[in-house]
Amino acid sequence: MKRNRSALAGAALLISGAIALAGCSSGGTPDDEGSSGAGADPEAIITTNGTEPENPLIPSNTNEVGGGKILDNIFAGLVYYDAEGAPVNDMAEEITVEDPQLIRVKLKEGQTFTDGEEVTADNFIKAWNEGAKLSNAHLSSYFFEDIEGFSWDADSELTGLEQVSDYEFTIALNKPAADFALRLGYSAYYPLPDVAFEDMAAFGENPIGNGPYMLDGDGAWEHDVKIDLVRNDDYAGGRKPANGGLTINFYATQDASYADLLGGNVDVIDEIAPVSLPTFQDDLGDRAVNQPSALFQSFTIGQFLPHFSGEEGILRRQAISMSFDRAQITEKIFFDSRTPASDFTSPVIDGWTDELEGTEVLAYDPEKAKELWAEADAISQWEGEFKIAYNSDGGHDEWVEAVTNSISNTLGIEASGDPYPTFAAIREKVNDNTITTAARSGWQADYPGLYNFLGPLYATNAGSNDGDYSNPEFDDLLSSGISNTDVEAQVADFSKAQEILLNDLPAIPLWYQNVTGGYGEEVDNVTFGWNSVPIYHEITKAAE
Repeated sequence: MKRNRSALAGAALLISGAIALAGCSSGGTPDDEGSSGAGADPEAIITTNGTEPENPLIPSNTNEVGGGKILDNIFAGLVYYDAEGAPVNDMAEEITVEDPQLIRVKLKEGQTFTDGEEVTADNFIKAWNEGAKLSNAHLSSYFFEDIEGFSWDADSELTGLEQVSDYEFTIALNKPAADFALRLGYSAYYPLPDVAFEDMAAFGENPIGNGPYMLDGDGAWEHDVKIDLVRNDDYAGGRKPANGGLTINFYATQDASYADLLGGNVDVIDEIAPVSLPTFQDDLGDRAVNQPSALFQSFTIGQFLPHFSGEEGILRRQAISMSFDRAQITEKIFFDSRTPASDFTSPVIDGWTDELEGTEVLAYDPEKAKELWAEADAISQWEGEFKIAYNSDGGHDEWVEAVTNSISNTLGIEASGDPYPTFAAIREKVNDNTITTAARSGWQADYPGLYNFLGPLYATNAGSNDGDYSNPEFDDLLSSGISNTDVEAQVADFSKAQEILLNDLPAIPLWYQNVTGGYGEEVDNVTFGWNSVPIYHEITKAAE
């Protein structure tokens, strides 16, 4: 899919005036009311693939794809993103950026959670304060850092959130953030009903949302198996479902989901196992999907690991990065469904460039790699084995084996993969800082902006900064860029910041990932969005 770059450029510069968007996503819900069209069953359940969420389903404590896919369907924020990545008002009637540090939000009246409680300004304010609270240690607390009152040192109130009326509130920022309004479709900014604050842990197991779908009663979430969602008929936003609900099956492997697709046991999948990449487009014909998306893949070598801190660590990361051939792997293993990375973001995001200085560290150069490794050995002699931890349920075995074999052959060290059975298992080790090896990492964009690929992952103390990276010069450039209301100047700062990353390599960029997927013969109106996720509410299914 070719991205609408002009739409994103307009969205990135939200300086003055009102955002009163009414567009619909491309890909074609049959009509504005979400009806299913002739020959389709409006009560049909659409089955799809997913993974067991890492944590209970609390919006501000979910930063992984398995949980995010569910939350985005059972909650509605101020805006959502259409198939091209443009923001569309959802709970918001109007969002006005009065200056780079003050945003005014007016809500639509009459919107409700599925327990009947009306969605008001207070539901946003209380939810955001809960997500930002230091003692809660929510994974997405970083997304509230720019709001006045936020603190990394103690529990504090977001004093920048002021309720004007039941349906209006303002957001005062502690520094200019030119893309803050664009971020507001991300799940961390979803509202919560009052019942959530009675027992947040229990709520996370059976959440009550305000989106196009809701959990299908008690027991809808069968852990490690599936979650059943049904249409929320009280939802009045722009994502009214053309079907009766979703069943998201949690597959142990991508092979299993693809086998179910071929067997007619699942309707839509958004991942194809590497072993099936050579044949899936022939297998599925025009029901195959292979299109660019906002997916970036890498592996992270923590600053806290022996031999990977300071100057020695930089030399070793650079050596490792130059020890394997990205182009060969993307061709031979992924059959050109990936593109070797030349930065830390994604080509589908406005402002991306392939002209950064320092990209030679991403080129296969075994002789230079050996030279750099020897320089590191002069600082401290290498000992031990280099391992890359990965989740074996995600189709990573082949590339990890190829990368570690090449590292071993190039540098003359022992290198291998370290498989974990599930995504949740490896993330538990990463999040509690008990990981003792390098680890597979990656990013599916939360919102369509360059900053989203940089700030949450590499800024000091950022919530998804897996390697505990910290560089004051990088932080300053990031802050300068996000504070700048001139798009060209903003991109220039982000480019300079990325050139620091190319030297330090807090993560080793691998490739940009296409979304590869497909759908069955019984479904129609299937569109995969800018961030690789199917637009589920538009999908229709033939009546039996």
